[in-house]
Amino acid sequence: MLIRLEHNKNIFEVDLSKPLDISIPLKEGAETVNCFYAPPMETTPVIAGNFIGSTAQGGSLNFLNVRLNPHGNGTHTECVGHIAKEVYTINQCLKDYHCIAKLVSVYPTRTEDGDLIIHKDQLKKVFKEREAKAIVIRTMPNEYLKTHTNYSGSNPPFVHHEAIEYLVACGVEHLLIDLPSVDREEDGGHLLSHKAFWLYPDNVRENCTISELIYVNNDILDGFYLLNIQIASFEIDVSPSKPILYELIITKNK
Repeated sequence: MLIRLEHNKNIFEVDLSKPLDISIPLKEGAETVNCFYAPPMETTPVIAGNFIGSTAQGGSLNFLNVRLNPHGNGTHTECVGHIAKEVYTINQCLKDYHCIAKLVSVYPTRTEDGDLIIHKDQLKKVFKEREAKAIVIRTMPNEYLKTHTNYSGSNPPFVHHEAIEYLVACGVEHLLIDLPSVDREEDGGHLLSHKAFWLYPDNVRENCTISELIYVNNDILDGFYLLNIQIASFEIDVSPSKPILYELIITKNK
């Protein structure tokens, strides 16, 4: 199915039959991505009398309970409710399911303290004001190991709060990244980058989202895409998510 859209004075064609999935599948066990010491995703069959909700255990169908922590068990999209004292839910905050996104690849830089950080100057080189409503950040080097790494206690790379402030000034409403968090794993609870993105608590951007633990295959080139963020309708601060990119094919310059 082909659709046409306009962006930055250009007309593009999008083939919706060719999605580029940048989510990491949720699966049970330790051989999957995990962070912040969250227990791994787990499923158990419902058992009631003679009924057992597992065909593997002799039941007539599968009827499973699922236990997971969206923030720690794979690709997820979160709203300001993640850090707010007030109640905000991802189902109420995310209303813009499609927008133009720019995919950029960035090498975090190492500090004297050993931290790996994405800085403002790095993002200024690859993203300009009003280029897109969403930015997808692929950190380099980009190894498939990201899809089943346990990041807990490893002090993974993060984004400096001044870099986040720059993206907000550029008009970014949706930030997607292949890291466990935009903030340092242990930062004393300051959450400077989360707060900078949502302008919390003084001028809350409640329609904006952060998606973490994505994985962008190396075959997907930097540039502009149509982004579709798919979530479950959870009335909590976060949901497991499935961000999808679609290639933009230019058909006409204005």
